[in-house]
Amino acid sequence: MPATAPFTARALLLDMDGTLVNSDAVVERCWRRWAAEHGLDADSMLKVVHGRQGHATMAVLLPDRPVEENLEDNRRMLEWETSDVDGVVAIPGAPAFLASLADLPHALVTSADEGLARARMDAAGLPMPGVRVTAECVGASKPDPEGFLKGAAELGFDPEDCVVFEDSEVGIAAGRAAGMRVVGVGPRAAAHAPDAHVRDLEQIRVEALPDGTLRLHFTD
Repeated sequence: MPATAPFTARALLLDMDGTLVNSDAVVERCWRRWAAEHGLDADSMLKVVHGRQGHATMAVLLPDRPVEENLEDNRRMLEWETSDVDGVVAIPGAPAFLASLADLPHALVTSADEGLARARMDAAGLPMPGVRVTAECVGASKPDPEGFLKGAAELGFDPEDCVVFEDSEVGIAAGRAAGMRVVGVGPRAAAHAPDAHVRDLEQIRVEALPDGTLRLHFTD
């Protein structure tokens, strides 16, 4: 990774799937199951499922389908995903990264609902941030910026004082739409030109300065 100058921020907003937790195996299992029900090509479908709430993905894939049917399938999808944590693990560096943020302003901003977020964070052995914005908290899924704006507001900071950590195209777009800088995490993020990119969370260190500023250091 090319050398990246440190960022400064007052608060960090963290996506979960693909950023803190690798849940790709269960996401693929559940969405392949749903694709088979609807006669969709699973390989093509898997290119667009990451980052959005389930019903929003379904609306993209089946644009003429009634929203009520998407919401019902979203409920079933959440049940499948919450009960299946086989293969859910922490992204490399996530335990130490979250430990370093324990007393610093940060929030989880995820398209998962509270139950799914807890199931995956627990399965990965990661602590749940005290401030979190889950699917129940917003009226619009990423790439809408609502979740990140709510996270900033709950922490008490302006959007421009926050840095987003994201892995997906729609998540990066949501962070940008919120007026925040974005650190892309992992291979999916690299294609969408985040403000900085890391292979995983082992490549970043957070330094808390005396005035409360957070300095983000990027390493090779």
